[in-house]
Amino acid sequence: MTTPPVSADDQVLRPGWGYASVTDKIAGLVLTRPVRWPWLAAFLATLAGTIVYLGAITYLFIEGVGIWGINIPVGWGFAIANFVWWVGIGHAGTFISAVLLLLRQKWRTSINRFAEAMTLFAAGMAGLFPILHLGRPWFAYWLAPYPDHMNLWPQWRSPLVWDVFAISTYLLVSALFWYLGMLPDLATLRDKARTRGKQLTYGLLALGWRGESRHWARHETAYLLLAGLATPLVVSVHSVVAMDFAIGNTPGFHSTIFPPYFVCGALFSGFAMVLTIAIPLRRAFDLKDFITEVHLDHAAKVLLATGSLVAYGYLVENFMAFFSGDRFEVAMTVDRWTGFYAPVYWTMMVFNVLAPQVLWWRAARRSTVLLFALSIVVNLGMWMERFTIVVQSTHHDFMPSAWGLFIPTRWDWIMLFGSISMFAWLFLAFIRLLPTISISEMRELVKEEHDGDA
Repeated sequence: MTTPPVSADDQVLRPGWGYASVTDKIAGLVLTRPVRWPWLAAFLATLAGTIVYLGAITYLFIEGVGIWGINIPVGWGFAIANFVWWVGIGHAGTFISAVLLLLRQKWRTSINRFAEAMTLFAAGMAGLFPILHLGRPWFAYWLAPYPDHMNLWPQWRSPLVWDVFAISTYLLVSALFWYLGMLPDLATLRDKARTRGKQLTYGLLALGWRGESRHWARHETAYLLLAGLATPLVVSVHSVVAMDFAIGNTPGFHSTIFPPYFVCGALFSGFAMVLTIAIPLRRAFDLKDFITEVHLDHAAKVLLATGSLVAYGYLVENFMAFFSGDRFEVAMTVDRWTGFYAPVYWTMMVFNVLAPQVLWWRAARRSTVLLFALSIVVNLGMWMERFTIVVQSTHHDFMPSAWGLFIPTRWDWIMLFGSISMFAWLFLAFIRLLPTISISEMRELVKEEHDGDA
């Protein structure tokens, strides 16, 4: 029985590709493609930003968190806003890799590898900020539940402890899932490498993979099991982050809608970052035959769906503030609309609610220029949302005598842009050292589409 033909809208790989051409194209990006000046310039620029970022962290360790603009009552500033923002960006990788794998969505194949790498780097950036925010980060190990003679034990009612376990679990499972999926590709690089050093390096990383049928059978079983483990993390990790706020009684925090609202926002910003990375990547490395308009169209549809859920969350949040009759919630909401941080709030609304509405049109979903600009706008808007939740809610508390303003210092901005530089630097190194697109899964997709055309 033959496979039914693939329609034009479902064809996720340009016709004319075979096993050898797919392998040579993707592996060649790592093994044979020469270093060109745009990549080198970006690498050196982001490396410089990373060095500045590490220098700022060193200065923070010496001087303390007083170099930031945090104060009383705004004890959480850019650090926690950046933390939530980076965790959200990392969500799309897990969703694309695990959830779409279990749902047998073929369009994930061309973007899952670099989305998984994006997840690891973004989660790593996120994990740094709560540690830096501790004030005494060298005591961060106190958060680990280990037996010791001092009888220290984590306070399980502290959201900080929840974050440690959520982020560490997320990082561990994501790293295992990413590495397991890469084993066949590492063996391909080992076999095609021309220098002894690369053969040894990729051979050690491939863990003896020889492509035998028993290898593939065990690989598929383990891959599906890890996908099943990673799928609940899409909901649980950012729900735990949301509970950092929801368990407090501060107006603007205390809301039961926060867990699903944060999860939708995480997928919204995560898919925006996938587009931010995919569009320049397909152009710079001539990957238009692998990352096609179909992939951009599907990612844009997910962006539109999650953006609509985020807009619904904004509506419910504002409605419940007035419906509850809580005068403090009402005052906080009115302050968001008319107070000192109102420009941030309304810009957030334009970026996160109005701008994504262009994605209702198919031409907009397949326009690389428009999608790239929109992805930048959405990520800016989602950072503003995190800033609004963290800063605006705490600056306007119950008593007017306790109100205050948070004004970020240059060190706040250095930490934000430094983390972005470090993320970009890690990603630029990744695309030169490891396959950006899954070779083995792309081969399987070629086989399926050729069978469908037969």
